[in-house]
Amino acid sequence: MADVPKLSITLLGAGQEVGRSCCVLQYRGRTIVCDAGVHPAYSGIASLPFIDELDWSTVDVLLITHFHLDHAAALTYIMEKTNFRDGKGKVYMTHPTKALHKFMMQDFVRMSSSSADTLFTPIEMSMSLASIIPVSAHQVITPCPGVTFTPYHAGHVLGACMFLIDIAGLKILYTGDYSREEDRHLVKAEIPPIHPDVLIVESTYGVQSHEPREDKEVRFTNLVHSIIRRGGHVLLPTFALGRAQELLLILDEYWTKHPDLHNVPIYYASSLARKCMAVYQTYIHTMNANVRTRFAKRDNPFVFKHITNVPTTRGWERKIAEGPPCVVLASPGFMDSGPSRELLELWAPDSRNGLIVTGYSIEGTMARVSGYLRTSSRTLFSNMYHHPSVFLLSEILTEPEEITTAKGHTIPRKLSVDYISFSAHVDYSQNSEFMELVKPQHIVLVHGEATGMGRLKAAMQDRYKSRDEEVKIHTPRNTETLELTFRSERVAKAIGTLASKPPQPNDIITGLLVAKDYSYTLLDPRDLRDFAGLTTCVVTQRQKIALGVGWDLVRWHLEGMFGQVEEGVDKDGVHTMRVMGAIDIKHTSEHELTLEWDSSASNDMIADSTLALIAGIDKSPASVKLTTNPHAHTHAPKHPHPHADVLDPVTRIQRLAWFLEEHFDSVELHMPEEMDETESAEDAREPSLLVQIYEAEAIINLRTMTVTSTSESLRRRVEAVLDIAVSTVSSLSEAFTAGVALSTEEAVQSGDGEKEKSGTPLPPIAEHATEESESKAQPEGSAGDVPMNGIESKPDLQDGPNAEANTSPSGATSEARLAEQEKAGDGDGDGGGDGDGDGDGGE
Repeated sequence: MADVPKLSITLLGAGQEVGRSCCVLQYRGRTIVCDAGVHPAYSGIASLPFIDELDWSTVDVLLITHFHLDHAAALTYIMEKTNFRDGKGKVYMTHPTKALHKFMMQDFVRMSSSSADTLFTPIEMSMSLASIIPVSAHQVITPCPGVTFTPYHAGHVLGACMFLIDIAGLKILYTGDYSREEDRHLVKAEIPPIHPDVLIVESTYGVQSHEPREDKEVRFTNLVHSIIRRGGHVLLPTFALGRAQELLLILDEYWTKHPDLHNVPIYYASSLARKCMAVYQTYIHTMNANVRTRFAKRDNPFVFKHITNVPTTRGWERKIAEGPPCVVLASPGFMDSGPSRELLELWAPDSRNGLIVTGYSIEGTMARVSGYLRTSSRTLFSNMYHHPSVFLLSEILTEPEEITTAKGHTIPRKLSVDYISFSAHVDYSQNSEFMELVKPQHIVLVHGEATGMGRLKAAMQDRYKSRDEEVKIHTPRNTETLELTFRSERVAKAIGTLASKPPQPNDIITGLLVAKDYSYTLLDPRDLRDFAGLTTCVVTQRQKIALGVGWDLVRWHLEGMFGQVEEGVDKDGVHTMRVMGAIDIKHTSEHELTLEWDSSASNDMIADSTLALIAGIDKSPASVKLTTNPHAHTHAPKHPHPHADVLDPVTRIQRLAWFLEEHFDSVELHMPEEMDETESAEDAREPSLLVQIYEAEAIINLRTMTVTSTSESLRRRVEAVLDIAVSTVSSLSEAFTAGVALSTEEAVQSGDGEKEKSGTPLPPIAEHATEESESKAQPEGSAGDVPMNGIESKPDLQDGPNAEANTSPSGATSEARLAEQEKAGDGDGDGGGDGDGDGDGGE
C-alpha cells in the first residue's frame, strides 16, 4: 500500500505565545510559509522566529497576512540573511499591505539602527521590498505547480487578509489576525465559500468576550471627556497604523458633536502616520460601505477636522506636557520606548492625567503591565523576568506609588490607568462562530497564550461534543511538528476524444493517465499533444525472418494459434497477413518474411509469440503431416486448420456444449425444429441448451446467451461456467485484441458473423494497389473480392480457377515443389510423392 501523504505544520513562532508569527506548511513536496514577524518583547536575533529549523531554500511561497511587526518584520531578514534566495520562493501580500509595510519597515530600521541589535540595513530592506508581489482580495494565484491560494478580507487592519491555500487538492485556511466585527472603516472578516480541511486560526483572547462596540465607544469617549474636564492630559498609546485610525475617527466625530471640546487639541504623535495617511486615502475601495459612501459624497473621512500632527521641533513632549489639557495618540503601543514612553514619564506624577490602554498587549511589554492594573483576567507570564527594566516597571505600577524611568530615575505614579479593548481581534463568541461556519476537519490554534489557548480548546471541544461532531483541535508549541493524514479520492477527468461520447453504466474506458500538478487526466493517445502539451511518437519495429516453408502453411499455423487472420496486400502491393489487429506479416521476398508492428507492451508480446511460432514451423510434426501427399497433385480440397472455423456458429455451439457437459450432469441441444409445438413462435426460433443437474433445469438461449431457471443458485452457477466457456472457445484474436477481453454478447455476435473489433485499430493496410501489384500478389480470379478491414481480401487458393495446380497449403505447384526437392538432393521423402522415400513423385 502506498504511503498516504501527510500535512506537516510547524510553528516557528506564535506557538502558545503572541508574537513572531511564522507557520510552515509542508505537503506533497511543497513548502508554504505564512507570516514572518518579530516578538515585540525581545530585540535583535532573539526576537526572530526559530528560523534555523527550516531550510529556506526549499520554500515555494511566503505569504504575509498584514503589515504589523509581529507578522511581517522578520521578512527582510529571512529574504536577505538566509538561503531563501537560493531557491525559487516567492513572497506575496496585498496591495495595501505592501504600501504600508514599506513605511513600517523604514520606521523599524530607523528605530533599531541606534541599537547593537540591528537585524538588517536599509539597503537590504529595499532589496526585499522589490521582490514582493502584490495581490488583490479574491484573486486566485498559482505561484507554482500544484499550489494555489486566494486572499480574503480579514478585517483587523487595512489590507489584512486570510489565505485559503490549496496544495494538491488539500485546502488550508490560515486566518492571521482577523476580526468579525465591522468597525468605522473596515469590513469584517469573510467566510470563504469552500470548507477547508484545516483551519489555522488565532486564539489571542481565548475565551474572553468583548463588550459591544457601541458600549465601549461610549465608555471611551466619556472617560476621555472626564479627564479633560478635570484639567488633565490623555495619553493613548497606539501603534502608528491600525487601531490608531479607528480611534481618530471616533474622536473626530465626538469632537464634532461637542463644541465645548473644540478648543482642546488632539495630537497624533507619529511621523509615520502622516506618511501612511495617503495610503488610507488611496485604498478607500477596500473599506466598508460607510467609508465608501462618504467618499462618494466628497467627504473623505480621513481628512480630520479636529486632529493635528504634533510639532516636529525638538522637545515637543515637554511643551505639550506643560500646556493645557489635550489628547495625544502616541506610538509605540507597547510603550517600551519612543514618544509614548516619554509622555508617560512626564505625566505620571500628576493625578489629573490619565492613561488609556486601547489594544491587546504582548506579555513582557509596558502596556501589558499597565493593562493588568484594571483587568483582573490578565496574567503576567514568566518571560517578563528576562527583561529587568520591564519587570521593575510592572512591579512599581502594580504598587501605584512610584515608577522607574528609562534612565533609572524614580518618579511618583499618580495618573489613572484604564483599559478599554479596541483590539481588532476576535473574542470567544466571534471565534467560535467562525470555526463552526468554516467547518474544518482539523483546527490548529496559534497566536495565543498557553492558558487562554487551552481554555479555548476545551470550550470548543465541549461544543462539538454536544452536537456529536468530530473535529480535532491542536495547540502545537514552537518548533513542534504536527502531522495530519488525509485520505482523499483521486479523480481523473476524461477529456477530448474520450469525453465526446457520454459513457454508459459499467462501460470500461481506457486511455493514457496523465498526472500533472497533482491532477489527473485520462486522454486518448491521439489527444496527448493537444491537451497535455506533450510530443508523442510511435516506434515501429520490423523484424525479418528467413522463410523455409510456403505462405499458406504459415497462415495455417497462425490460424491455429490466434484464430482468424486478416489477409490482403498493403499499399505497396506486398502480400500481408495481420495477426490480432496488431502485427503485420509481409511476404517481402520468396524466402523471407518481415514482421512489422507499432511497439507497445502488448504488441511486443504478440510479436514475440508470432516470431517463435514462425521460427518453428519447418520443424513442426504438423507441418510434415500436412505437406505429405501420395502423389504430386491432389484432387481433394485443401484442409484448413481445425481451429480456423472458430467463427462458425455450429462449431462454437458444439464446443460450448462439450465444455458444459464436463461440469453438469446433462446438456442437450434444442434446435428450432426440435421445439415443442406448445412453445411460442418466438421461443421456437431460438436455439438453446438445456442444462440438467439433479432435478433442476436451466435453459441457455444461444442467441442472447442468457440463462433462465427456476433455481436461482443453478442460474448463477450456469452463468459463471458459461462465461468461462465463452472465453475458452474464443480465439486469441477475439478475446484479447487491443487488450480487451471479449464479452459474452460479443462472442455471440462474432459467431453470427457480426464481430466488431474492440480497442483502437491500427492504421489500415491500403485498400487499393496498382494493377501490377495485384496481379503479382493474387492469383487469377481474385479481382472481384471485397476489401475487408482495410486489407484487400485474398480468396482461398483452392477455390480459385487454378485450384488443381495447388498440391498443399504451401501454395506451391507440384512441379515447383518437386524441383525444390530435387535441388535439396537427399530424396528422403519428407516432401510430396508416393511415400516410398525415393522422392520421385510420379503421377
